[in-house]
Amino acid sequence: MFLSPKIILLSLVAITLSVLLSSKFLSSRIMASVVPVPSNQAEWRAAIASLPSTPDKIPAFFFAHGSPALLGGSPARGGRAGFADYHGPNGPLANFLADFGPALLSKYNPKAIVVFSAHWETLGERLVTDYGDENPLLMDYYGFPPELYEAKFKSRGDKALAEQIVGLYKEAGQLARTSPKLEPRGEDGRGFQGPGLDHGVFVPFSIMFGNVFDRIPIVQVSIDANLTPESNWKLGQVVKSLREENILILSGGLPIHNLRDFSSFVPETAKPVHQEFHKAVIDALQLHDAKERKKALQNLPSHPGFRACNPREEHFVPLYIAAGAAEDENAKILNGLYGIPTIAFGV
Repeated sequence: MFLSPKIILLSLVAITLSVLLSSKFLSSRIMASVVPVPSNQAEWRAAIASLPSTPDKIPAFFFAHGSPALLGGSPARGGRAGFADYHGPNGPLANFLADFGPALLSKYNPKAIVVFSAHWETLGERLVTDYGDENPLLMDYYGFPPELYEAKFKSRGDKALAEQIVGLYKEAGQLARTSPKLEPRGEDGRGFQGPGLDHGVFVPFSIMFGNVFDRIPIVQVSIDANLTPESNWKLGQVVKSLREENILILSGGLPIHNLRDFSSFVPETAKPVHQEFHKAVIDALQLHDAKERKKALQNLPSHPGFRACNPREEHFVPLYIAAGAAEDENAKILNGLYGIPTIAFGV
């Protein structure tokens, strides 16, 4: 049978397209490259609004917790030009958090918040705050103006929830216990050892929920000081059942956190290596296949730009906790701004 060159060409094109589209590895990356990433207020508000309102279990979230500069008082000096604008009280992160917090409350009406922060690590044992009627604040930062040590965020704990979380970790074979208000957990910038929610919690939460927030309890859980993707992913897996109880899991950090190079914090001054790593994080998060996404996320510490962005891993691994709390489910980027993204896992 004689086939015309046109038919042969069309057949080859069809075969090629079939092979490409049948490759899950490639197709997941094609899908990742075409999904728009929210990069301004109108877009992140639309992304937040599109979250499901009444799922069987509410999502877990990784959020950029920022720094004390969110409250003001970060002078542009010593190579920090632009930092105060981008990370300060009038910057995009503060604007996002002001939209994000109220939306979480109105959309999910959670009965409690369980929070993980880059600023509380424990090795070999999981600690869970049990602070009673009022959570103290640990102002674990230094060199800021005096008014930042007068910051206010009034909230309460929950003994029953703290003990429930301890029980979940013990059932998973981990050592765990509650940490009472009388137990110091770190150095306070006011010159003493103290307990409390650290600035990775109370600073962003004061913007998200206001300076007085006793509507629902807040309990903080320490991250794993091993700082490996696997160990912190497991921390999220252990508490994922809380999502079915309408308990909000928030895990805070910063995917780019290099205090040795303040140029890395701001898109206008970031070097190509910083920009490339940010893109790698976004690309990994946009993979639709859960297994591919997990593999890509856990491979990020091997990226050539990882150390330029994270001399130490503590601000990066909270991403794995939120992801682990929704391992086999979809992820949605709510804000893809350079260095300060927020992601919903389990949508």
